[in-house]
Amino acid sequence: MDLATLRWLLTPDGGTLLEVAARAYADADGDPVRAAATVRRTEPDPERAAAALTQVGLRVRGVAKFGEDALRMYFTPDGLEQATRRRVADHRAARLAAARPGAVVDLGCGIGGDLLALARAGLVAAGVDLDPVRVAIAEANLAALGLEGAATVADATTLALDAFDVATVDPARRDGRGRVFDASAWVPSWDFVTGLLAGRPSVAKLAPGLPHDLVPDGVEAEWVSERGDVKEAVLWSPHLAVARRRATVLGTEGLATLTESDDPWDGAAERPVRPVGRYLYEPDGAVIRAGLVTAVAGSVEGGLLDEHIAYVVSDEGFRTPFATTYEVLEELPYREKQLRAALRERAVGRLTIKKRGVDVVPEQLRKRLALRGSEEATVVLTRVGGEGTALLVRPV
Repeated sequence: MDLATLRWLLTPDGGTLLEVAARAYADADGDPVRAAATVRRTEPDPERAAAALTQVGLRVRGVAKFGEDALRMYFTPDGLEQATRRRVADHRAARLAAARPGAVVDLGCGIGGDLLALARAGLVAAGVDLDPVRVAIAEANLAALGLEGAATVADATTLALDAFDVATVDPARRDGRGRVFDASAWVPSWDFVTGLLAGRPSVAKLAPGLPHDLVPDGVEAEWVSERGDVKEAVLWSPHLAVARRRATVLGTEGLATLTESDDPWDGAAERPVRPVGRYLYEPDGAVIRAGLVTAVAGSVEGGLLDEHIAYVVSDEGFRTPFATTYEVLEELPYREKQLRAALRERAVGRLTIKKRGVDVVPEQLRKRLALRGSEEATVVLTRVGGEGTALLVRPV
């Protein structure tokens, strides 16, 4: 979508066409080909008709990230894909608001997802981006949701930041061929990001696979998951940091956070390895990324099943937001033939396979086991003391 088409969609006539397209899309059960015929009867211009239908489809997809607000917002396909989920962005904005900054600038604001969160948190925020279409969409989204804020076309790397108390940055990590894993090729570059973190109160949003050795001294690295899916790593400059490593879990019952200060083995030479207990805990991905598995072990009065594997075991059963809890029912044979026999003996037909530290593809193994029973079970395949182990467990 070009800038002229977007600006037309923002007119009253464009708004009417979007309403027509939304009804046609719903009547056609989401089939854009069937919906197109209805839209073209209202708007013969093929580019405008196609743009309206594309927006409606993107709005429907956007509900997963932005909730019902998405049905009033504007998107580009890549802008929607790269945008942060609302709940994750709101968490980051709320934490920033707690520091009571004055004005915040979002460097590389895209379609404005983070700008919306900053505005909802009551912050005075402005965004900049090199893409005029994205800037116009960011402004349109602020207006559509009745939120204060501004966006303008500018180069984040040359922008004077003196008027802002805090800068946030989300480097582009994709090019025309896909993901870019070389930090020096990000836009803005990794050198720009680290310079920003060292020089002023700032926040950098990065991919969750960020290596620990890239985190600068004095910077807090926070890994954030939503409903078990790790969404991002966030670097908080020394001006805003309150820990070295943090795992934040946005679960169904709210927010929980864990830092190295919660880990009784932080900095210890040895990790707390112990035998299989009555309960097994599978830490959340954010906990694993943050290197805080032993903090979970401490919280459940347990230890690690293996020094190099992120499973925690304990004789005590706890409910924790930082891990999924399983009761260990028994140990089964690890070899495939004997495992199949044991599961068939227990009439297992529906099997969930969890695995860590072993070379197993669950889908392929499940197919080879060819189970036909009436019972449902969960098996954990892992390593204990270097040996393959199969545990029959029950989610608590």
